[in-house]
Amino acid sequence: MTNEKIRNVAIIAHVDHGKTSLVNEMLKQGNVFRDNQVVEDRVMDSNALERERGITILSKNASCEYKGVKINVIDTPGHADFGGEVERVLKMVDGVLLVVDAFEGPMPQTRFVLEKALALNLKVVVVVNKMDRPDERAKEVVDEVLELFMDLNANDEQLDSPFVFASARDGSASLSVDEKGINFAPLFETILSHIPAPSGDENAPLSILVSSAEHNDYVGKLAIGKIERGNIKVGDQVVVCNYYDKAKNVKNKVVSLFVYQGLKRVPTDSAQMGDIVCVAGLENVMIGDTICSPLDVSPQEFVQIAEPSVEMTFMVNDSPFAGKEGKFVTSRHLRDRLYKEAVKDLSLRVSDGSTAESFTVAGRGEMHLSILIENMRRDGYEFQVSMPRVRFKTIDGKKCEPIDILTLDVPDDCVGTVMNKMGIRKGELIHMTPKQSRMKMEFYIPERGLFGFKSELLTDTKGEGIMNTVFHDYEPFKGEIDRRVYGSLIAFETGESIVYGLFNAQERGELFIGAGVPVYAGMVVGRNPKGEDLVVNVCKRKHLSNCRSSAADDALRLETPIVMSLEDCLEFLADDEIMEVTPKSIRIRKKILDHNMRLRERGKLLRGELNE
Repeated sequence: MTNEKIRNVAIIAHVDHGKTSLVNEMLKQGNVFRDNQVVEDRVMDSNALERERGITILSKNASCEYKGVKINVIDTPGHADFGGEVERVLKMVDGVLLVVDAFEGPMPQTRFVLEKALALNLKVVVVVNKMDRPDERAKEVVDEVLELFMDLNANDEQLDSPFVFASARDGSASLSVDEKGINFAPLFETILSHIPAPSGDENAPLSILVSSAEHNDYVGKLAIGKIERGNIKVGDQVVVCNYYDKAKNVKNKVVSLFVYQGLKRVPTDSAQMGDIVCVAGLENVMIGDTICSPLDVSPQEFVQIAEPSVEMTFMVNDSPFAGKEGKFVTSRHLRDRLYKEAVKDLSLRVSDGSTAESFTVAGRGEMHLSILIENMRRDGYEFQVSMPRVRFKTIDGKKCEPIDILTLDVPDDCVGTVMNKMGIRKGELIHMTPKQSRMKMEFYIPERGLFGFKSELLTDTKGEGIMNTVFHDYEPFKGEIDRRVYGSLIAFETGESIVYGLFNAQERGELFIGAGVPVYAGMVVGRNPKGEDLVVNVCKRKHLSNCRSSAADDALRLETPIVMSLEDCLEFLADDEIMEVTPKSIRIRKKILDHNMRLRERGKLLRGELNE
């Protein structure tokens, strides 16, 4: 039995290929908004951080209508660090729209998401987007997409996937590469004809695989998933069970039920097979659980989310300025928040650290963890984090590390510099392709070799370099990599930075702070390009004397300090440094604040190396 009134589809693509803009236009032309309603760009990016950064971080549901058929649309992230969001929602849909840029063509994340879709045997509609670009090369992109299908061992049916040529910005789509469309009707028609309607037995006992979970202050936990079979009504008795832990079966009652209409969740009394629903009242439900009828408790298998490859230590803030700016500062607050986050984000792993006040948090990449840190500081949390480090594995008795596929797009005159940097970071060139006045290069590179590389790339290419990464595999350890070639300028005493002290300190390197900034002993206030740590006194005042000259009274001129973002600070961190994060400030400090104790520990380390 099929429900012909519904289509469930996910939008998948590489970052910046236009998924959210495409969904925006689908909702506009699917009669979700009033004719006179003002609709902002990227309406699906509702999170403040998503709008600021211009990326999608969380998968989101919406729906539109075309010719009486309800199309449930799921917008997914394109960045590799949030690949777990894509993996978990694919179980909710019967087909995908694979969006590909008409100039860039298939990119690393395109390969990743398409591989996941083909593995689940989902129907694919390829949308070649940004046809309004003056440098579009749609015909070549079509060939590249077909090559990608063949590389991924697609079957004959998958190779016959239809192509739609669209411009999300203009709201037009066409089935021919040489013809400009008028509206999205060809895209909607292709979805209805090629994406199958959800199938299942309406009269069988209920079964819903939970693919997403949220918390609402009014109705409690919300479990989101597709009804695989049967029907559901408010007040029904259900059993929550898990495929991998069949002992934990919990009986519950459906308190509230919601379906998607446009961008809103609207309450309903009942829903039928094929609908994507939100079920409230099941407090202990987790992503991957199955909501079953008591008549047939048979849990479904959930997709295995890829393992995280980067980890950091989150700690309670113990700096001299601890507790002055944050609202949630204790280990209990930190623990509760991190473990709640791990329930919502399946790509995240949280475990207790070596002390009662530290926790190990593992994610899919630096950006994945930096988004978590930024969200926590905006919510009023104050804490410290260590330098990011990769997670090693022992395979067949050998120490192995995660290897990424790095794709670089750089100007021709920067190729030599970039190749030199790749050699230092143990990158291995796979192939390079000239593109007009630019060069596209692909490398296998250890993930730890990417730490701090983004800022270097932008500097080396004068801001024109583009990089994208996706996880490849674990391979034997590639050897030591010099993570940074510069040292830190460290504050000597606690106080407030003074112009006179800063003027003397700036001769040693580049400063991160200006005048009038509170500092403490052991806090990093700048960067030393010579590669060693230096202690500077930025709080030093000029002592007055009886002999004064007019020249001595002239104002001292300070260089503009470097403003470090959260990602910049994470890239800067060394092994013996930690980052202090509060709602108002981000500071870098040494683990051991006292200068003499730090020298003593360093001496012990050196003597230990000499003895070995």
